[in-house]
Amino acid sequence: MKKSLFSLFLILFSFSTFASSILIPMDAEGQKNHLKAYGITYWVLTKQQKVQWLLNYRGGSFLLPDGENIRKECQIRGVSFEILSDGQAQAILESISSPSQNQEAVILEKAPNVAVYSPKGNQPWDDAVTMVLTYAEIPYVTVYDEEVLEDKLALYDWLHLHHEDFTGQYGKFYGAYRAAPWYIEQKKVAEALATKLGYNKVSEEKRAVALKIRNYVIGGGFMFAMCSATDSFDIALAASDNVDICEPMFDYDPSDANYQSKLNYNKTFAFTNFTLERSPLKYEFSTIDMTQKRGNVPKESDYFSLMDFSAKWDPVPTMLCQNHTSLVKGFMGQTTAFERREIKPTVLVLGENKINEEARYIHGIKGKGFFTFYGGHDPEDYQHRVGDPKTALELHPTSPGYRLILNNVLFPAAQKKKQKT
Repeated sequence: MKKSLFSLFLILFSFSTFASSILIPMDAEGQKNHLKAYGITYWVLTKQQKVQWLLNYRGGSFLLPDGENIRKECQIRGVSFEILSDGQAQAILESISSPSQNQEAVILEKAPNVAVYSPKGNQPWDDAVTMVLTYAEIPYVTVYDEEVLEDKLALYDWLHLHHEDFTGQYGKFYGAYRAAPWYIEQKKVAEALATKLGYNKVSEEKRAVALKIRNYVIGGGFMFAMCSATDSFDIALAASDNVDICEPMFDYDPSDANYQSKLNYNKTFAFTNFTLERSPLKYEFSTIDMTQKRGNVPKESDYFSLMDFSAKWDPVPTMLCQNHTSLVKGFMGQTTAFERREIKPTVLVLGENKINEEARYIHGIKGKGFFTFYGGHDPEDYQHRVGDPKTALELHPTSPGYRLILNNVLFPAAQKKKQKT
């Protein structure tokens, strides 16, 4: 009996001595809940513990310090994990460091403070990012125009732009919904807010907000935008020299004559040489978006591929493309994808549909900061329409499209010396 107890003690002692790391695999076979795995990683960072992001190793796995509390949290949240000995963990890191492997270990140091730019009345399911942050259990703070104009963005490391219209044209919903009670109410609320903040028109107030966000990025912030918040943001910047691009039904006075020729593309983040859509009846902002140019792309064959970058020399785009598949289901939105010819040459295309020659997922540097634009509304709702029910993410815990969003959330946590782009 004593011998058996002694043997058991040796086994437990050996296990506690050598099981010093937790691997959260992120490949298709090894992980049953990819989205909540990001939440676990974020949670560990909030405990002032560092995490290693193993780029291109088993789908971009995470190497965490071992601890009973972390194991229990993984079990509670339904996240797959593996216990590694010191030797096993070291062998993985040595293999990753080999020049022959397109892999890299990036240290994540601090949980980023996350802000979502969104109207106060919106529910979490109104936006893919707020949905996945909530599902992954990553905390965020909601900010809107008042906070932005009061320079409170400096409190946050990462900012997501809700599906906003920064041009002051109320999402170009006029043609289909101008008589709808919700449209009339939203217009009324927006006008009241602009007046409260000291602006004569909503378009002027939104332009000021866009410029504040621009300064936030230039100063070192990380900005992520989806759907109409991508192209409408750049359009607002291009028209920021007091160019009136709004027709009377939006701001009660005529647009500037020849306003197209007055756009300043040098002020935009990602797009150039685009042409604005003048008609208020058309649900489109400009030629940037590919929605109307896609033709009859069958849903069954609508996919985009992620680009392959050097993990050791280009860790930033590599981080943003981590996934358990290189082929991601397409999904539509007011702004579905971006015209390749109108993307600045300094901007990286991270995901593309080669058949349509459209970019779906792009990234760039502005000043000391970074921005990522992701086309489409909801990665698991192919053609989201006004009034559609929310997506139940518990039915899509391994969604590759949603993983791209969470890659961006963890991006600011990366050790800065690893960012070589």
